Amino acid sequence: MPTIPSWALALTFWLHLLATVTWVGSLAAISVLILPAAKHTLKPVDQLAFIEAIQKRLEPVAWFCLSLLIVTGLFQMSVNPHYNGFLSTSTQWSLSLLIKHGLVMVMIIVSAVQTWEILPAIRRALMMKNKTSPEQVVKLQQRETWLLRANLALAILILLATAFARAS
Repeated sequence: MPTIPSWALALTFWLHLLATVTWVGSLAAISVLILPAAKHTLKPVDQLAFIEAIQKRLEPVAWFCLSLLIVTGLFQMSVNPHYNGFLSTSTQWSLSLLIKHGLVMVMIIVSAVQTWEILPAIRRALMMKNKTSPEQVVKLQQRETWLLRANLALAILILLATAFARAS
């Protein structure tokens, strides 16, 4: 296998870190700062509209970051001297990476539910404001908040798995 130029590897690491910071940072900001502030200052139906507006902007960024993480991560894994095969658990590095990839798969599923189930339900509820009960609005808010926080927790666990891999 040809040697990868150091500038290409550095670019890959930088893009991977940039995508990680963007995605995890946005999840943290929304979960910890934005949603609690919206809950204290907006009416439930306005909160729902606010969540929809934020998610409309965040979704393309999140999916782009995820794509970039997959591409750069596969490249980094392929050039890593610790890499012993796809399902290898022979070292702390490979076990950590396997756990990390499992968590990423769960995160993708959670994101898909948000994108293709919850957000369309929120949009429908907003279009039918007069016909949507306050209980439905609250339920949608709770599901969206729960999924955002689940993704944040998964991101934190992924970063922990990454730290274990780097420590080996």
